[in-house]
Amino acid sequence: MAMRDLGGDCSSIDAQELHVLAVDDSVVDRKVIERLLKISCCKVTAVESGRRALQYLGLDGDRSSVEFDGMKVNLIMTDYSMPGMTGYELLKRIKGSSKLREIPVVIMSSENILTRIDRCLEEGAEEFLVKPVKLSDVKRLTDFILRGDENSQRKGSRKRKTRDDLCSSTPPSVTSSPSTLGRGELQLPPKSISPRPLPKHPKVQSTN
Repeated sequence: MAMRDLGGDCSSIDAQELHVLAVDDSVVDRKVIERLLKISCCKVTAVESGRRALQYLGLDGDRSSVEFDGMKVNLIMTDYSMPGMTGYELLKRIKGSSKLREIPVVIMSSENILTRIDRCLEEGAEEFLVKPVKLSDVKRLTDFILRGDENSQRKGSRKRKTRDDLCSSTPPSVTSSPSTLGRGELQLPPKSISPRPLPKHPKVQSTN
């Protein structure tokens, strides 16, 4: 497929029709994800907040910008931590819409927090990506969208794999409590913890 080349032969009709809505309050992160998506031959609409995303999708009571542009949104990628409306709140609004609930939503975050991951996946997020987002992440997602219904039955297993990859061999830490964490949220330590060796039991000598 043309999308596998880094140079991006974007002559493919399918690739040109793939439209991604990117939501991030950070200008730098927004530019990075926009660049990665364009390398992957996607059309990108980037907005700076969840409210702006709702306006674009027509979920704020006004007419949808999608109706004006005549463009279908194939994928939504949103940051988790944003002022005013979090990515989780935006996800709930999208999944609560009978018109837009089938659009895959990917949550991005610089914090690897177990409770956030579980909450977003249970609410219907397609994946939870830990920043920095890599080109391989974007290509995997766009390939998935282009394949369409072929992978729809694997959705549950892909979600479980995403959670296991983020949390494997890394038990949650209850000692650290950064100010950015909400009540009851546990942040995973950055390095895996090696298990302690089992103690050796002394040999028991038999007596005659």
